[in-house]
Amino acid sequence: MVKRVLSSVLALAVVVAGSVLATAPAHAATFRTTATNLNIRSDAYLSASVIKVLAGPTSVEVDCQRSGDSVTVPGRAATTWWAHLPAHGGYATVGYIDTTATKLPGVPDCPPNPNPPADIKLADVQAMFGSRIANPSLVQTGLPSLNQAMRDANINTAYRKAAFLATLVHESRLEYNIREIGDTRLYGGRGYIQLTGDFNYGPAGRYFGIDLLGNPELARSLQWSAPIARWYWTVARSINPYADALHMGKVNAAIGYPAGTEDQRRCDSFKNAIRYLTGSVPGGIICTRPTALNGDTSKLSKQQFDALAKEGGGLG
Repeated sequence: MVKRVLSSVLALAVVVAGSVLATAPAHAATFRTTATNLNIRSDAYLSASVIKVLAGPTSVEVDCQRSGDSVTVPGRAATTWWAHLPAHGGYATVGYIDTTATKLPGVPDCPPNPNPPADIKLADVQAMFGSRIANPSLVQTGLPSLNQAMRDANINTAYRKAAFLATLVHESRLEYNIREIGDTRLYGGRGYIQLTGDFNYGPAGRYFGIDLLGNPELARSLQWSAPIARWYWTVARSINPYADALHMGKVNAAIGYPAGTEDQRRCDSFKNAIRYLTGSVPGGIICTRPTALNGDTSKLSKQQFDALAKEGGGLG
């Protein structure tokens, strides 16, 4: 009896040990962080959600690394590499890991996402927006870069995709190289998101390390049009939460134009896109803006916009 119990205990120990070994990260290497409050993000992008803040310099295990947004830490070269910390379920920039390299030595690249979100195809946007897709061949050319931008921005749900695409089809007809008709200003509307004003060209250029102020035409190039749209959606503003809440009024306000009949047109396109993506239109869609956001919101900082969107108040 004792022998059988002992055998069972040993067998259970082997199973448990095997389970632990099976879940341990492969190729894990130990490094030390250098920041006092280090953001751990859901993906290798500054726009990705913060899932944890790691207090104090501490030892961490890294099982792989992924290229993403460039980060510059004072006294160090810029790096685009992010370390995956399996114990914390997210990514930390290599800029805040104790190494002189811009990429961690001896750590493999992370494998591609085994279940990437389905790409948007030309037939999809034609079904969503009909005649608004005026130049199908041009839209087709830009879709690979636009789909990548959507992945980078975590635009990965039906509501987020519907809000993003409905916005861009009204801004640019989903044409990456469009210039706002009749706009002769140096920093007039360009590209998918119709980037406008030196107050946007400057920060967007600094974010990507390109001179948009000196060469604003880059904003409607195939290389930069989609990334700039992603930057505006997630860095200049934080629009995904408004899409999650079905608040197209706040989405429209975040784009930066005064309230008017255009809001309803965009909301109708949002509904059409959701209907196509999900098969129905959910209740609770809000097409109107809070009164605080009825004015021209284009020059507000992200902090100012967020405060008005959350708390209300006038635009002076």
